[in-house]
Amino acid sequence: MARAYVETGTILDKILERKLQDLRAVDAAAQARMREAAASALPSRDFAAALHRDTVALIAEIKKASPSKGVLIENFDPLALAALYTENGAAAISVLIDQPFFQGHVDYLRSVRAAVELPVLYKEFVISAHQVYEARANHADAVLLIVMALEDGVLHDLHALITDLGMAALVEVHNEADLERALRMGARLIGVNNRDLRTFHEDLETTARLARLLSPDVTLVAESALRSDDDVRRMGQLGAHAVLVGEGLVKSDDMAAAVRRFSSQPRLPQSRAIMEQNADLPAET
Repeated sequence: MARAYVETGTILDKILERKLQDLRAVDAAAQARMREAAASALPSRDFAAALHRDTVALIAEIKKASPSKGVLIENFDPLALAALYTENGAAAISVLIDQPFFQGHVDYLRSVRAAVELPVLYKEFVISAHQVYEARANHADAVLLIVMALEDGVLHDLHALITDLGMAALVEVHNEADLERALRMGARLIGVNNRDLRTFHEDLETTARLARLLSPDVTLVAESALRSDDDVRRMGQLGAHAVLVGEGLVKSDDMAAAVRRFSSQPRLPQSRAIMEQNADLPAET
């Protein structure tokens, strides 16, 4: 298998190189079995529709660890987390799959999907069709695609495959160039990552800046650097339909209360939010 990702000059390169090595070890028979399993998977749940609420919708993440901070939650129990998230108002659940760097596993997704009625996101560093088939075979309802990691042709093909298999593609962007590529491809579910992977600097203004460029028919998800009620409320004021939060939940002193608070923040309709943002811009001279 040739290299299927774009070198970014960030920590992504190390993660994606390991991903490529793992995928090269998957033989043709295993790939065929995965495609067969995907074809007989349970019907998918409508991930994008679940994010359209009067309040900001919360995609609550099941996240055990990160490369920079190590283990985030002791006595990790994905099913207990999924139940807590569901009972306290989350709109959807994200499950980290990567094992070497985040201590995730696709089995977590499969068991969570069977235990709850919410749609579930396969959050993985996807560079191959095999991973998309794996997501569907384990009953995922949505798959994350990271624009900066993929060439246009690969990005388009993976997006099309995800859609053809009945799942939603959450297309993650970090800047204007990423967003232009995503929209040109026809993506209508956009995740804006507020963390610069080159510097690890976090800035919620990334969502503010990119939200202005979206039409009202795009579903906007804000990702990363969301740790407080004020952060989530700010995203709602920008017209974000949803926020994806992992560390901000699992490191909370009271996860249940945090889920309830994050799930009840008001949001402006996107068209109104864009109008208000543009009104704040300096006039052209």
